[in-house]
Amino acid sequence: MKVIPAIDLKGGKCVRLFQGDFEQVTVYSDDPVAVAEQYAEFATTDLHIVDLDGARSGSQDNRAIIARIAATTDMAIQLGGGIRDSETLETWFDGGVARAVVGSLTITEPDAVKSWLVRYGGDRIVLALDVIIGDDGIPFVTTHGWTSSSTSTVFECIADFSSAGLQHVLCTDVSRDGAMAGPNLELYQQILTRFPDLQLQASGGVRNIEDLQALRAAGMPAAITGRALLDGKITTGEMRSFRQGE
Repeated sequence: MKVIPAIDLKGGKCVRLFQGDFEQVTVYSDDPVAVAEQYAEFATTDLHIVDLDGARSGSQDNRAIIARIAATTDMAIQLGGGIRDSETLETWFDGGVARAVVGSLTITEPDAVKSWLVRYGGDRIVLALDVIIGDDGIPFVTTHGWTSSSTSTVFECIADFSSAGLQHVLCTDVSRDGAMAGPNLELYQQILTRFPDLQLQASGGVRNIEDLQALRAAGMPAAITGRALLDGKITTGEMRSFRQGE
């Protein structure tokens, strides 16, 4: 299983939000580039970056920092936040970003996102599907920073985009993100049962190395971890040992 460390950027700093709430922000570092360089020591191949300012306003205020991270590490960067048109998409690709993460547009402008999958290839576009589990256990996709719920289930959304060449999906159970409550293994297993060839990325809830081991045992292709690394709940030694054991 591929482990992908995460860096969330806000105002040029490395931060974490609690369940996507911009009013509940924890600042971890004033130097995101140094954090990225630390993650590179884990021998991981990929880095997940979220431009929170871009996600909120559509601006690209953290562009210089992201460019520096791309220039100083060998990790393949997948970037999300404020990517709302093909011009922005191409600018990031030209700036060293390997994969672009697209969220709300998946629901609000699906034809545009499908055209990007066809044009750039399934390996360059990641659908970020944020999920709320209904009282009946059905996982519905949310949009606009988790403030709006759609009528599409995560299964319907993945099936719809598969015909356009979809390869990568980053799935977050909103209730688990930043809460250190453990990943939603049942949700991910349901997705992989229906779409066994999907390069699914588990996101949200990873607390420790045991959670990563559980995700790997469940057959997850990839998992993202952010807060557990920043809080030191997963150590450099554990990360290196986990990677060597793959």
